[in-house]
Amino acid sequence: MTSRHRSSEAPKGLNSLSPRRRTVVKAAAASAVLAGPLAAALPARAATDAPAFLHGVASGDPLPDGILLWTRVTPTAEAVPGSGLGPDTEVGWVVARDKAFTNVVAKGSTTATAASDHTVRADIRGLEPATDYWFRFSAGGTDSPVARTRTAPAHDAAVAGLRFGVVSCANWEAGYFTAYRHLAARGDLDAWLHLGDYIYEYKSGEYAARDKVVRPHAPANEIITLADYRVRHARYKTDPDLQALHHTAPVVAIWDDHEFADNAWSGGAVNHTEGAEGTWSARKAAATQAYFEWMPVRPAIEGTTYRRLRFGRLADLSLLDLRSFRSQQASTASGSVDDPDRTITGRAQLDWLKAGLKASDTTWRLVGNSVMISPFVVGSLSADLLKPLAKLLGLPQEGLAVNTDQWDGYTDDRRELLAHLRTNAIRNTVFLTGDIHMAWANDVPADAGTYPLSPSAATEFVVTSLTSDNLDDIVKVPEGTVSAIAAPVIRAANRHVHWVDTDRHGYGVLDVTAERAQLDYYVLSDRTSPNATSAWTRSYRTRSGTQKVERTYDPV
Repeated sequence: MTSRHRSSEAPKGLNSLSPRRRTVVKAAAASAVLAGPLAAALPARAATDAPAFLHGVASGDPLPDGILLWTRVTPTAEAVPGSGLGPDTEVGWVVARDKAFTNVVAKGSTTATAASDHTVRADIRGLEPATDYWFRFSAGGTDSPVARTRTAPAHDAAVAGLRFGVVSCANWEAGYFTAYRHLAARGDLDAWLHLGDYIYEYKSGEYAARDKVVRPHAPANEIITLADYRVRHARYKTDPDLQALHHTAPVVAIWDDHEFADNAWSGGAVNHTEGAEGTWSARKAAATQAYFEWMPVRPAIEGTTYRRLRFGRLADLSLLDLRSFRSQQASTASGSVDDPDRTITGRAQLDWLKAGLKASDTTWRLVGNSVMISPFVVGSLSADLLKPLAKLLGLPQEGLAVNTDQWDGYTDDRRELLAHLRTNAIRNTVFLTGDIHMAWANDVPADAGTYPLSPSAATEFVVTSLTSDNLDDIVKVPEGTVSAIAAPVIRAANRHVHWVDTDRHGYGVLDVTAERAQLDYYVLSDRTSPNATSAWTRSYRTRSGTQKVERTYDPV
């Protein structure tokens, strides 16, 4: 059996020339499903065999006439997530125009089975556009919590404005999900976008908050099997702040690498040892199955998360899957970042994206994008900052200025896409991005080498992590210390970058009108505190027709 050791300082470990090493969980132990870890994925419940809705309810992927509803029922005490135990259970659902359910507009039932981990998905149609609804589930005389959802505007509706929460990178062991609570408390979201890393796959203690586990996840081992992935999703769904946000507005989610394994690509991952951890195809299939069981995501193409939603004539939202079809990240052994045979999207997805952007008749073309598309070079950072920044961004630590896990590692795909935007005069394309645990506001230049003489083809707003380590956490210095030094150097070397905050945790609120798309950046006081406060820190916008980012001094 091989063994690997990965530095506990590596946060996401996006990519480097040398694969990171870590200790492999023995295959037999990884496959074993024990009662303790499974039970840990459940909150406390009464000692009764009455059905219970312990993981809340959720909705997602709003359409003008429909919404996807989700829950997980625990029919009996032994039917814990990932166990494969428990009877078939009839679960009813009801949708109403009011929270008291006096005006019911739809109802029905389905059967929850162990084969789907007793998760339930109901794709409701026949609803009115741009309308608030309330829903709940029931089983065996027990009702679930009541939740609000909202349908999308009609296809050709003139929409005055849209407002979305924007989040990414929620590491359970690194802190509390208070960002979700603060978004839920707003009460003004049409939906919220999760741009990837909704869960993390690591074993307990391997990736926490400055090496400290704030709260242990379940199972304790690295997740490899279908049961493992189910238990980890279940653990996340017990978080009260995450439940609160799911109970307030529909989610629109895509996956990134940690829903599978760190630095996943079509044929493997950095955080996967073929053989010792089974085959990549089996692990990927398990992760995919658990994801669609536990998330209110309606895949347009089975087995992927790339799809498109429309919000009247104001905006459409193209959602990308940048893991399932990509070539292996470039290294000395696996090819040049400029190799035209290497892809981050796959041919079919890139053609779909280009066609959708060209055909769009909305004012704004939003793109849910899990890794940064804007080019990035390091600049003249000091050695003590270059090494941790390289770890965070996935750069070779010798200083080669390319991020091979992101679009920088697949320059031919990026060139083709940006040329398509320029050639076809496609305006108002805004990439919404997560992944790198930092906040950015960028122009996306058609040719980074000559910017600002080269025109900007699009704009990009990158949100920081909810809890996952960022640059000051790696260096282990007070928050803001590194950003004060690194941000000016990064901006000097990357003139298309209007702002970067390397240090803080938080979320974004995207507000879209016909005149502009604006992202307000919010930061948390302390990710390790369940009582963390939230504060607005910056806002950037792109005005219609400009393809440029500019600072604005008030949140919406």
